[in-house]
Amino acid sequence: MEEPIESLWQEVRDLSLGSSTHIDHLSSPPTPIQFLRDYVSANKPCLISNAINHWPATTLWHSTPYFLSTLSSSSVSLHLTPTGKADALTPHPTTSTTCFASAEVQRIPFPDALTRVLESDPNCVGYLQQQNDCFRSEYGPLSHDCDPEFTWASEALGCLPEAVNLWIGNDLSETSFHKDHYENVYAVVSGEKHFLLLPPTDVHRMYIRPYPAANYHYSQDTGEFSLELEEPMRYVPWCSVNPYPSPELKEKEMAKFPLYFDGPRPFEVTVKAGEILYLPSMWFHHVRQSPDSRGLTIAVNYWYDMRFDIKYAYFNFLQSLPHSMLCNPASSGNLLVESQCHSSMGNPVEESSMTASANDDLLHDSNDAAEK
Repeated sequence: MEEPIESLWQEVRDLSLGSSTHIDHLSSPPTPIQFLRDYVSANKPCLISNAINHWPATTLWHSTPYFLSTLSSSSVSLHLTPTGKADALTPHPTTSTTCFASAEVQRIPFPDALTRVLESDPNCVGYLQQQNDCFRSEYGPLSHDCDPEFTWASEALGCLPEAVNLWIGNDLSETSFHKDHYENVYAVVSGEKHFLLLPPTDVHRMYIRPYPAANYHYSQDTGEFSLELEEPMRYVPWCSVNPYPSPELKEKEMAKFPLYFDGPRPFEVTVKAGEILYLPSMWFHHVRQSPDSRGLTIAVNYWYDMRFDIKYAYFNFLQSLPHSMLCNPASSGNLLVESQCHSSMGNPVEESSMTASANDDLLHDSNDAAEK
């Protein structure tokens, strides 16, 4: 089974995506028909310039005093982690079991939250985000600084955005590989975002496996984090690959995940301030960021409902196929679990819900589990 699956990775690039690791860069927003024909229907990403130059946010949001005055009475969700990696895999400190760790989330006044982001250090990283349409709720006073939609995208997709989210972070925050069941129009206002992208057909290269869910807890008294496994135990299917292993672990990681490291290179794109990335539904993406002179990276993303059409059926079928090279006896779960993980790995924007009672009901809906 390996040969036709691996041939597919290259055929997709030859027929649709091209041999370069770069994506199309449009100098201006596409027309609705061009966007639908060349990118949405083709499930193909693109970078777009000169689409948000008219936003007041592109000038106002470079002023920290403007943020503080506009949101002076707002309470927002601050995500705290010891490493800057939330909704990501990490060894449990006492059991050494690899688990899926979610951030500590505190609801605090915006001025205090922004200070925590700006004063982050490698032992306590703050990130302002909440993937629940937070831009139009928690950050409502800022909403008039950006357009409520991208008309060319709304017309092409036949709907308005289901959610609009705001992200305010620093260079310490990083998002592990995941995918979303949304058409994502991602606008960077300040700083830069660095994406690694892989198409849905490369799913077997992600080594998606079930991991026990855990949550970080932060002590204000000691300034230290603890990591606690959830009870009752539940499992989250997640991508096992770290594309940037440390030098001392690189050889080990490459040997453990050869389909990723030996396969076609991911597409690489840096989204600069004032640019937009169109990220098609179900594309795997890993994200790092570079801040502006203040130490902040600010972005707004618009989630449009994806079309559950024949492409979705094809991708689900592909994901359901077990790949024998993934059958590592040392990995968690068996072949059935591996196959189920592939078919259930959906929108990782908060957390999925699974039980550990039996293989038949181990994997449910993996909607909701990470950043962008």
